[in-house]
Order: sequence, then structure tokens, then C-alpha cells
Amino acid sequence: MNDLSHTAVADAARYFDTWVAFRQQYDRVPGIQAAVLHEDKLLLSTAYGCADVEQGTALTPQHLFRIASHSKTFTATAVLQLVERDQLRLDDRAGRWLPFLRGTALAGVTVRELLGHGGGVVRDSGNGDYWQLAHAFPDEDRLRAILLDDGAGVLPANERFKYSNIGYSMLGLIVAAAADMPYDAFVCEHIVEKLSLENTGPEYDPDRAGDYATGYTALSYADHRIPIDHVDTAAMAAATGFFSTAEDLVHYVAAHFHGDSRLVSDASKRLMQRAEWKVEGRGGAEYGLGFGRSMIGDRLVFGHGGGYPGHLTRTSFDPVGRLAVSVLTNAIDGPAVMLAEGLIRLVNLAESASPLLEPSPVDLSRFTGRFATMWRVFDVVDLAGRLYLLDPTERDPTSEPVTLAVVDDHTLRISGGTGYAPVGEPIRYEFAVDGVASVQAFAMTAHPIDRVARAVRTHDRVSPGTPLLTDGGGDAPAR
Repeated sequence: MNDLSHTAVADAARYFDTWVAFRQQYDRVPGIQAAVLHEDKLLLSTAYGCADVEQGTALTPQHLFRIASHSKTFTATAVLQLVERDQLRLDDRAGRWLPFLRGTALAGVTVRELLGHGGGVVRDSGNGDYWQLAHAFPDEDRLRAILLDDGAGVLPANERFKYSNIGYSMLGLIVAAAADMPYDAFVCEHIVEKLSLENTGPEYDPDRAGDYATGYTALSYADHRIPIDHVDTAAMAAATGFFSTAEDLVHYVAAHFHGDSRLVSDASKRLMQRAEWKVEGRGGAEYGLGFGRSMIGDRLVFGHGGGYPGHLTRTSFDPVGRLAVSVLTNAIDGPAVMLAEGLIRLVNLAESASPLLEPSPVDLSRFTGRFATMWRVFDVVDLAGRLYLLDPTERDPTSEPVTLAVVDDHTLRISGGTGYAPVGEPIRYEFAVDGVASVQAFAMTAHPIDRVARAVRTHDRVSPGTPLLTDGGGDAPAR
């Protein structure tokens, strides 16, 4: 999939925006920020919900999120920059740059093994309750103590993929030693400032405290969420400290598209994006040097997620198709991964649509929208000139797409779908002066979702003879 249609991506991004808005309410997430980029064009930068629920502050595309393990991609990029400058080698052993490790097993772990999570290093130390704010994240002295006390000996190097925040914190120390400057200064100068990422940085910035989206607890252990304070990640910044916005992140990963030399060469990108390990228990997922990789449909996608106390985030990109998506949520259980993967799947669906032999004489936009019955919600979507019926409540709305054909300016026909879909049956529209009034589909009358939502707010019961909504779309004359 090298020649990615801009129309397909633009249509997918347009629908994706409405799906993000739906999922923010459906999943009861405080807020979701998202961005989509194709080639060098930002197609979407959007936000829904609240940056601070208690204050009623609306989330904007400019609010900052803690992007946690996205930090590893910045650290890996910094390492490859130093390699290209002959200041560091991938086969250097940690003991060369961190003399306090000499005489320990960790001294022999290589930079490459740390980058690919193959060093067997402890994940978060024997006491990782800093993730619950029980105590501070380790400073450099505490990190050194962790590395000397329980950093090694968990698994032998190169036995298997073993994700390690402590291992990437080691890389932060190595970058600082090789560059002869603090880690945060190096990544700011050589990555953040190089790309003019004005809303990105390697660690919590208290001077911008009011710009951060408040993070929240999960609904898996309580019936409501409470806010979580932001904290500094100290010596673990190289593993989990960064903040950013979805818009900045898609511009950042665009510098990892093939042919872009602003950060590292294509040779270094190929090295970073090559599979080092298969990730056990994650289907076909793999990990390179700082980036995860997986197949979404037939598209090879790279990226990283991040889990910080109160924020869950994901950025994915196709360096060949020059496509990037980032989704940031301010809840520990936010649907960031699902949504980011969903955008890729929507692009794949739009790309897979065979071109119509003749364009429809009817403007397809008259049929599109989100509709609801008491039983279900469905979307009629135009993707690259083809109409689909999708279910926004599904984790993957493209898993069972129903194809629609235009019969006339008031009627569609269900032309394809699963065996449970009413294939061959019509979908009939009634229009009012302000758009769609009602849709007769699946043997029921559906209405635009905002009208159904208003009806629910004004009813206290649905009873025989007093349905939620009656046929028709209001008092405006049909057309």
C-alpha cells in the first residue's frame, strides 16, 4: 500500500472525527484529543469532552497530555542521532558509559538490547508504586540504586522481548554521557526544536501547569472518576516523561516517514523500524528499536502507546503511505489504542473500495449521518465515493461494513454485508428543510441521533402507545 489515496484518507478522517466525538460520550471518557496527517497536510486536529471535569473546562487541541512511553521513541531517535554522529555505537555495552555498573551483569547489556527491550532488565523495579503516586519517581541516585540492587538478573539478555522502563531510563543516562549534556537538553535541541514542536517537551513543565489536561482514574474499580495530580518523572523521563499534543505528535512521527532527513537518515529509520522481537501474547505484534510494529489489515504500521497516571495515549504511522494518527485521552482506561487503530482500518476500508463505473447522479452527502432507533445507532458514511453503513458502537466499525447502493434521491439499497444483514432490502429517507427527518431501515424508523437524544431527555418511560419517537421528522415540509 504505497500509493495512498488522499481522498480515501480525507474521507476516513472526516468520519473518524465524528466517531471520536461519539466514543468520548459512549465510553464515558472525560476527554479525547486526536489528529490525522497525510503526506505533509494536517487533515484533522480535534478535541471533545473536558480538560477538567470539575471546572467544566472544555478540552481543546492545544491542551497538553502526558504521553508517557511515547518518550521511548524520542530516546531511540536521540540514540540513532548520536550513532550517526559517531558519538555512540549500538553495540556499546552499558558499562562503557555508566562506570558505576562495572562488575555487574547490567554492564554487559548493549545499547541495542536496551532499545529493543531485549536486555532482560527489570520492568519498573521491585517497588513501582510511583505509578500510583505513593512516592516520587526515582531521581538519578535512586535509579542507580535500582540498577545496582535489582536491575539485572531478571532474565538473561536476548532470551525474549521484555519491556523495561528501567532499561530506557538507563538509555537516558547513556544519551547524556555520550552527548556530554543533560538528556532533556539534548532531545529538546535535536528533536523538539528541530521540528518546532511548541507543545512538546521531555518532562512536566510547572510553568505550563494550566495547559495540561487533568488526568482521571478508571471506571473498572469505581462508579465515578477522580482527578490525579501531575508529577515529575525525574530520572525516568527518557522512558515516560514527555508531554505533547496529538497535533505535535503526528508532525513528529512524520519526520520518521521515508525520505525525511530532518531527524535521522532513512538507513537509521529502517534500522529502528525493523523487527527485533515478536511480542508474545500480542498476535503478530513486533518491536523494533523504540517503535512497535504491527499489521492492521495489509498495512504495516509503527508507533507507540503511553500510559501515565491519568492519561492513556497512542500514536501510529505508516512511513511508506505517509499517514499518521494520534489519539490522547485523559483517563487511565481511555480508548486511545482502539481509536488510533480504527482510523487506520477506516483508511484501509476507503482504499479497498472499487471505483464506481459511473459517479452517482445523486449527491451522496444527503444520505450521510448518524441515526438511531431505540435498539441501535448506525452511521451512513461516504468513503471515497462509496456509501457504507457502519456501527460506531463496535470497537472496529469496519469489521462488518454494510455496502449501500443508490436507488434514487430518497432510497438506498443494502447491496452487501454479512448473512445477518438484510441484503437487498431498501433504506428509505424522508427529508425536511433542514436535512434528514427519518430513515426507514432494518424494518424500523430511525431518526438523526440528536433528535433521539432529545427525546430520551424528555421521556421518563417508553410504553405502548407512547413510543420514544413517532414516524416523521418534525413539522417542516418534506422535499
